[in-house]
Amino acid sequence: MSPSPSRATLEATRARIMEELAGPLADLGLDVEAVELSAAGNRRMLRVAVDQDGGVRDQDLVEASRAASEVLDASDVMGEHAYTLEVTSPGVDRPLTLPRHWRRNAGRLVRVTLDGGETVTGRITTSNDGEVTLDLAGDERTLGYADITKAVVQIEFNRREEGA
Repeated sequence: MSPSPSRATLEATRARIMEELAGPLADLGLDVEAVELSAAGNRRMLRVAVDQDGGVRDQDLVEASRAASEVLDASDVMGEHAYTLEVTSPGVDRPLTLPRHWRRNAGRLVRVTLDGGETVTGRITTSNDGEVTLDLAGDERTLGYADITKAVVQIEFNRREEGA
């Protein structure tokens, strides 16, 4: 039995996988949002999260899985180790870290922690490459991404749609 790979080795492999998959999945209109690689005995578990404007459909995941398999089969990035590939969409608990995350969640309620430790909860009204505007119970507040340390979409079970 071979020794488990080090954390640094897993991280370097994860970064290389992300780099190799980015182009082929972008050709399908998908962004690679996360790559998780974990060792499980003699096997590895490779989980790739993809997203796109308008959300990811089941067919998108099928196509992404096929493309990812082809790229990985043609590459030596996974080495000689057996692995299981899972292609999925990001969960709702994914932190908002890039401008596209804010854009894709327009209208959603978010909890934001700022550099100074202040926490605000508001609905995303607009966003661009440098900032987001939130509706904080009727008051608008614009925040620069550089001032945000953490932001997560809040799950709303009983939200009424406007006009309903």
